[in-house]
Amino acid sequence: MFFFRFLMFALLGASALCFAFYLGTGRKHYLRWGLVVLKWTVMAALGFFAVLVLSRI
Repeated sequence: MFFFRFLMFALLGASALCFAFYLGTGRKHYLRWGLVVLKWTVMAALGFFAVLVLSRI
């Protein structure tokens, strides 16, 4: 559980860092990378919580 929590916060931090780089430089590829990292982070979190819910049933 600790590893998953650490991984989620690290990925969210990486996404926030990409967005900060985009705001600082104005280069579009940082925005795209930030959105891709955020999308996969949310998908992984939803999958993890789905497994938790199914294991309780």
